Amino acid sequence: VSSVCSAMARHAGPRLPLIVKNLIPTLSSVFDSQRITTTAFFAELLNSNVVNDLILLETMMDNMTGRQKDPCMLVRMLALRGLGNISSGSPEKVRKHGAKLLASMVNGMDDKDDPHNLVALEAMSSLSKLLDHLEERDIQSMLLHIAIRIRPFFDSEQPDLRQSSIVLFGNLTKFSEGDCEAFFEQILNGLVTLLLHLQDPKPEVVRACKFALRMCGPNMGCEGLCDMFLNHLREDRSLHYGEFMNNVCKHLMQSYPEMLNRLILTNLFYFKSNWVDIRAAAPMFIGFLVLHVDEDHCQQVDLDQLISGE
Repeated sequence: VSSVCSAMARHAGPRLPLIVKNLIPTLSSVFDSQRITTTAFFAELLNSNVVNDLILLETMMDNMTGRQKDPCMLVRMLALRGLGNISSGSPEKVRKHGAKLLASMVNGMDDKDDPHNLVALEAMSSLSKLLDHLEERDIQSMLLHIAIRIRPFFDSEQPDLRQSSIVLFGNLTKFSEGDCEAFFEQILNGLVTLLLHLQDPKPEVVRACKFALRMCGPNMGCEGLCDMFLNHLREDRSLHYGEFMNNVCKHLMQSYPEMLNRLILTNLFYFKSNWVDIRAAAPMFIGFLVLHVDEDHCQQVDLDQLISGE
């Protein structure tokens, strides 16, 4: 369906308004297959600027938004894909409809009937595409909610959820200036996870972590740490993880020594990670933190808890 629609958008533009008009009633069909097919067609059509030329954008966007409560999970997912596709089909219109599009993506992330998180995945991927075209004020009102909502996906068993959530988090940092202190807290909450997942078994997740950390660097108030993220976490550069973490911990303990216990507690959680390289990275991370903290802050460390690894 997507392939047919893509070809029609390129070669049969004048015929599309009548086709769209005839398809709209099937969005209310009692048959899931008809609603899925029509939503897939509309989602792909929104990927093309032809909807602008034919003055179809608002109509189709309203119909995609109306599918947010559809009982079929696949319809809800495809509707979000269509709304996200506006970023490539009609990027100049995203700003005008920013609040509405953002609300749809947030609702998708909060979808309660999504056991495999496919709707949430589409919402995160689509929001990452829309962010460059949205008004900053629209994003900032939802910034913390989105950051908190996507945080659990960093450790998902599904690599595409890990990747999409981490990329979205990196993209969100561009909007953090207006609410810097609150968002800085979210960066600190995710920092250990992002650093440990540089050892993730999936290369695409490692690339996502590199991107997110590079984006977080300027917001961390530590020039040395920012420079390390920018210089050592380039996509085309291999990483000597142990040496890198040694230097990262040195900067962390110089700039945020009061964070020691919090960083240790987060690392302890990963002692039971399902991924062996991450299980190995967590105690090394703690070792480097303790190595570089000064005596005044050593009392933060709960040795009994640390020795037991719990």
